[in-house]
Amino acid sequence: MTDLIGKKSPIVMFMGHIGVPTKKLVKGFEENMYHSALWSSPSSTNGRDSEAMYNETITQSTDAKPKEVNKCIQLELKGLESIAPLVRSVEETPEPISTEVRGTIPTWIRGSLLRNGPGKFEFGNQHYNHWFDGMAMLHQFKIEDGKVTYRSRFLQSDAYKKNSARDRIMVSEFGTVAMPDPCKNFFMRFLSRFEIPEATDNASVSFVKYKGDCFVSTETNYMYRVDPESLETRDKVDWTKFIAVNTATAHPHTEPDGTTYNMGNSYGRKGTLYNIIKVPPKKNNPEETLEGAEVLCSIVPVDKARPSYFHSFAMSQNYVVFIEQPIKMDPLKIITAKKRGESICEGFYWDPKQDTVFHLVDKHTGQTNSVKFHTKALTVFHQINAYEEDGFLMLDMCCSDNGVAINNYLIQNLRKSGKALDQVYNTMYKAFPRRFVLPLNVTNDTPTGVNLNTRPTSSATSFKTAKDKVVCQFEDLHGEDLYEYGGLELPQINYSKFNTRPYRYFYGCGFRHLVGDSILKIDLEGKKVKVWYQKGLFPSEPVFVPSPDAVEEDDGVILSVVVTPTEDKRTFLLVLNARTWEELGRAEVPVNIPYGFHGAFNPTA
Repeated sequence: MTDLIGKKSPIVMFMGHIGVPTKKLVKGFEENMYHSALWSSPSSTNGRDSEAMYNETITQSTDAKPKEVNKCIQLELKGLESIAPLVRSVEETPEPISTEVRGTIPTWIRGSLLRNGPGKFEFGNQHYNHWFDGMAMLHQFKIEDGKVTYRSRFLQSDAYKKNSARDRIMVSEFGTVAMPDPCKNFFMRFLSRFEIPEATDNASVSFVKYKGDCFVSTETNYMYRVDPESLETRDKVDWTKFIAVNTATAHPHTEPDGTTYNMGNSYGRKGTLYNIIKVPPKKNNPEETLEGAEVLCSIVPVDKARPSYFHSFAMSQNYVVFIEQPIKMDPLKIITAKKRGESICEGFYWDPKQDTVFHLVDKHTGQTNSVKFHTKALTVFHQINAYEEDGFLMLDMCCSDNGVAINNYLIQNLRKSGKALDQVYNTMYKAFPRRFVLPLNVTNDTPTGVNLNTRPTSSATSFKTAKDKVVCQFEDLHGEDLYEYGGLELPQINYSKFNTRPYRYFYGCGFRHLVGDSILKIDLEGKKVKVWYQKGLFPSEPVFVPSPDAVEEDDGVILSVVVTPTEDKRTFLLVLNARTWEELGRAEVPVNIPYGFHGAFNPTA
């Protein structure tokens, strides 16, 4: 996350947080078909024999020791506490309220932590099925002179307004299909099942910036411009009005000059394309939104009829890196879901027989590298960083060895308790930070059968196996101790200074529960971890804010919103010294806040 820090194509996919095709293209698709401040040292690293790696086939490889894979899958815990109160509907707090500060919040922090996530899970007697479906609630923790105020508002999306007006679910989301209106006669209700669902504009994933303006985003073609001071909803923005894409991710990347890159799919009679999007840094007038956006490059899927789902992408100094993973989408199944009374998520599936493929696109020319980098099937939702050095591109990501995690986040699962809750958690694959090293100078003369990664400090491997094909094996960016904390997700870095550059530290949440229950700091020098943990507390994605006189990479603070299911109205904003990992202070808010998704710090000008 940054410092907050054309013509319309005929199909729009969505993931509640993916849009659904319009009617024009159905026929075309049918035709194409923890509080501890001690460093702990890793007891081992992942260093497998390079030749053995080369001789294994990707689809059969576990690409980790059996003991390690078992840990990734089976961190078995018993007696997990219920987190049901963290996925309950709450009331908005549109006017700022004071918080009680315990400890000290540095006076140099001036700005707002903005958070996004679901805040309403039912209308009338109808409820959503999936965590991603809840209506977007925007949160603001405004920090000034060591004091903090809090406010929140529901995003006034069309979905929210339609649902509220009828007090029922009128717009389908990722895991919930809007059923026919009972007020209609039988014939009209029957016909409505054959209508193509409209794309949701429930922008509940993140806060992002384009051309200096603040937007909230999801993964459809819609996002909203919002006022970061009042949280009021301003303009609805449709990507399809500017460029020929039908979706855009909620995780763009921004250059120091404000130029922003994103990715989105487009759908046509010839199938699906993955598109790299470039948005200029400045507006020509105050009303502008995405004017001047362009498609820098289009990538053809390995399987046009079964494109891959992607939540984000990576960016280095000269390249955009697209990760084509084997979470696959069945377009025909998605567009006919409502007819069958099924939700959009039924059209997503995990295909472990497929490779994961890394595509490199030159940001300056828009040219796609002819060399494709393959690894075994894995799932990636969030990248940590990517940078180039000595002729290699280092690609750091949080990876899981299975792609069915989305299905675990049904609301009924999140609200389970006792053994049923333990069972959901213990069958989940955990995400761990990994590094792939991609050689940038592969030619026809590059030999096969030789590990191309010559970096002496790296155990990752890269073997050319055919013309324009390199098979890669990752190295772990952690020690054995990270297994104790359930892996790491929701990664963050000192983005403004170290994105696309060599770096040393990253931050994230540990997952000894279905949601984050600790905040972690990883030091890549020695792969050591620091942990903030307090039993019964569940911190959000950590956001790094650099100090104004920063010298070292980790000079600054970590901001995280901490919630608890066991005490009413005991939410607080946590402030950690990012370097020493000591708690500096917390601002206690007398309201309940659901566990959310992503946030960003918006500094005061």
